Parts: sequence; C-alpha cells; structure tokens
Amino acid sequence: MGVNRRAQIAMSTEEIDTFLHGRHSMSMATIGPGGRIQLVAMWYGFVDGAIAFETKAKSQKVVNLRRDDRLTVLVEDGETYDTLRGVELSGRGEIDDDPDRLLKLGISVWERYQGPYTEEVRPLVEAMLVKRVLVTLRVEKVVSWDHRKLS
Repeated sequence: MGVNRRAQIAMSTEEIDTFLHGRHSMSMATIGPGGRIQLVAMWYGFVDGAIAFETKAKSQKVVNLRRDDRLTVLVEDGETYDTLRGVELSGRGEIDDDPDRLLKLGISVWERYQGPYTEEVRPLVEAMLVKRVLVTLRVEKVVSWDHRKLS
C-alpha cells in the first residue's frame, strides 16, 4: 500500500504566500452553460491582499460568474515530479467595476509581469483596463503541495 504524504508536502501559510507572489500564470475555472467547466490561463495580481484579475466586462468568465460565482484557480510550477508545487484556491468570484480598485489591480499586474510602475507607464496600464472589470477571489478553501519536500 502507498504512503499518504499529503501532510508532508503541504505548504505552510508563509510558503503559500511567497509562492503566490512569485511570477506565475494562473489557470482559472468557472462554471459555464450547462455545467461545463471553462478553464483559462490568466495573469493575476493582488488588491488589498486578495488574488484578483482583470477581464473584459462581457467575457464568458464574467457571464459565468454572474450566473454562478464559484471560482477555482490553480497556480503551479515545476517540470518534473520531484519539483512540482502548486496552490489551488476555491471560493467565490466578486465582480467589481470600481475604477480606483481596477487601477490598483492594473498596477499590481504591471509590476508582476512587466516591471516597475511609474506615472510614465500609466497610459499603458489604463489602456489595458478599457472595458474591463476586476474579479477578486474570496477564498474558501486552499490546497497546496510542494514535491520538493519529498527529497
């Protein structure tokens, strides 16, 4: 019989926070029409400490969340079994069109994936937010693993 190593590979709260603040893409799943799962890769940022992303206001993701706000995201890393690590966050997606909060997210995303934010790049950040909404994940469940702990 196999050995259950779930507790051994789980990340601590601090490890999860450090991992999520790394430069990764996130796979996010919403529930589409008829119960079909819609899964897409997204860049993400943080607003007031919560994971968030921006998307077109009329996107299928937003349509799905307006119908059923359940949202699951996966952030993962690793190329071989012994280097796999990741965090799955499940909860509720909150849609927000507040321009100040959306700009806060835009700056967070810019800094994570493009480089330092300055007022000179503000027009570029604002351009990426046109006709977009902010979606914040209100986390209800966290699952993590870090196979590097097995060695």
